[in-house]
Amino acid sequence: MLDLIMILFLVGFGGGLLGALIGVGGGIIMSPALAFIGFPPYVIASSSLLAVTATSLSSTLIFIKKKYIDYTLGLKLGIPAIPGAILGSFLSKDSSLDSFKILFAVLLILVAIYIIFKNRIITRLNFEFPKNLFYPLFILGTFTAGIISSFFGIGGGIIFVPILLIIFQLKMINASPTSQFALLLTSSTGLLTHIILENPEYILGLALASGSFLGAQIGSKYLHHFKEDLLRNIFSISLVIVAMGLFLSS
Repeated sequence: MLDLIMILFLVGFGGGLLGALIGVGGGIIMSPALAFIGFPPYVIASSSLLAVTATSLSSTLIFIKKKYIDYTLGLKLGIPAIPGAILGSFLSKDSSLDSFKILFAVLLILVAIYIIFKNRIITRLNFEFPKNLFYPLFILGTFTAGIISSFFGIGGGIIFVPILLIIFQLKMINASPTSQFALLLTSSTGLLTHIILENPEYILGLALASGSFLGAQIGSKYLHHFKEDLLRNIFSISLVIVAMGLFLSS
């Protein structure tokens, strides 16, 4: 058991570090680790979400001091995602481990494609959305982010960051912190719902959370010192490898 706790601490550290640097929930690293071990989806999602909430809190505290957060946009993202976060917690209870792995693998590949081609996507989509479509698409996107957050235990940053970059045209230095602030709202709601449903394995979650909190502190402080292109490429390749592993083990 002690070996498992140490492994999960290191997994949490890596997830927290990357979560703070890229603006996605650290659960994108932590949930697959729990899936490979063989825990049921609701345990994976809830335990990972405990760590994601710690990551978001840790990062947000640093970003508040640095004044990187756009609170108005963060609230616009986070509030519509709250109902989705509640729904995602209930949906995870009814999912099988194999279907969870397959859905997660597809999600990881989509995230990898976005991260690799992010700059091209932003350039190609640099236009104003029609006013009659903007709010319906925005609400749908944030609501979906909430479902993904609680169902997979990864936070909604994989949707929040593209919305901030493409629609609101924020720079990455502000998009990542604002996403982390919105993640804190979403992940807290999802975690509370999971707790009410008695889903988390707290020892696993706390091992991940302690590692992710430390990793997020380091990532938030040294955001400027990492080459984004290199980090993005390494992270994307890692996601594809993990996705392939999930497909093969399902």
